[in-house]
Amino acid sequence: MKRRVVVTGVGVVSPLGLDVPATWEALLAGTSGIGPITRFDASAFAVRIAGEVRGFDPATFIEKKEIKKMDPFIHYAIAAAEEAMRDSGLCISGDNAARVGVHIGSALGGLTIIEREHTKLHREGPHRVSPFFIPAAIINLASGQVSIRFGAKGPNLASATACASGAHAIGESFRIIQAGDADVMLCGGAEAPVTPTGIGGFAAMRALSTRNAEPARASRPFDRQRDGFVMGEGAAVLVLEEREQALARGKRPLAEVVGFGQSADAFHLTHPSEVGDGAARAMRQALADAGLAPAEVGYLNAHATGTPAGDAAEVAAIHQVFGGAATSLAVSSTKSMTGHLLGAAGALEAVVAVLALRDGRIPPTINLDEPEFDLDCVPCRAREMSLDYAMSNAFGFGGVNVSLVFRRAEV
Repeated sequence: MKRRVVVTGVGVVSPLGLDVPATWEALLAGTSGIGPITRFDASAFAVRIAGEVRGFDPATFIEKKEIKKMDPFIHYAIAAAEEAMRDSGLCISGDNAARVGVHIGSALGGLTIIEREHTKLHREGPHRVSPFFIPAAIINLASGQVSIRFGAKGPNLASATACASGAHAIGESFRIIQAGDADVMLCGGAEAPVTPTGIGGFAAMRALSTRNAEPARASRPFDRQRDGFVMGEGAAVLVLEEREQALARGKRPLAEVVGFGQSADAFHLTHPSEVGDGAARAMRQALADAGLAPAEVGYLNAHATGTPAGDAAEVAAIHQVFGGAATSLAVSSTKSMTGHLLGAAGALEAVVAVLALRDGRIPPTINLDEPEFDLDCVPCRAREMSLDYAMSNAFGFGGVNVSLVFRRAEV
């Protein structure tokens, strides 16, 4: 028998707030976290808006002398992990440290540090490059720093599967606990891509919305007037735990992880197949893993970024998988409020699915003025709805697809 895996803690740093309560409240209120870029002078850029994390002070979590030795994506990961661990009430000691692991993904890693050190190299010479450059920037150091901070000596990994990274980290952590290779995993994603290189690169691909004059209305998944995604940043970490252990220590789970599906499009570097066959396979796998019929899922937090091709392909996949049940499925894209957190998106949206199950409330898709698709996209306002199961999708460049299924916690 596979071991059961539950969520016992969650932590978030997002454009809507510096913790879970603030972010969740803003999501339910339909608040946009998108605004003009303040990280750098974006006046010459075609895209001048993003979902920035505001008011974040890394010194709250990290010793001052250590801050410059880490990229902001690591700062965010540590902050989210701190909240998740507090929420879980888990204590790591010499008795259990080897049974606690960390798996935190990122799409891009330390762009801020890479840009800073590259500039120093060319302006001042190689002798000025920081000895902390590499450990401050590489993707697996979010997991590494979190592991060191909490003394977690179990499996330590980092997924780098573009915008599916955070969801992959959760799915693979679920498998690790099921298999008995760990009892607890701190897992999720972190990203800090609001830099000149990050914005410039995605803008050059024409992937980003250029609705600079009205930032709060720029991220418009499922809407006819959508023109690309809005970059976001932040982190989300979940504490996954073997169910019997959690119950034995008196912790009531927030939700249970019951399904994980993954696939590849094998189609194009950046575009999904029009019929969404890869996404459909991932969703079917997740449902089969959970032992569910499609109609049993009440809510789907869609990947839906607001790109013309991506949203259409995901809707096609939803219709393939859910059939006649698709029209009664509540589907929302919280990227309409947070923007797209790239490698952290799948983790943040998994947290949203967990909270929706916990509270029986579904956050809306805002800016849905002209719906293009025949789905219930929970327009504009949050909805109260009793849920037993929720799904979260995350897809990435390279044709990577991940779907996760969560079950409401048993009383």
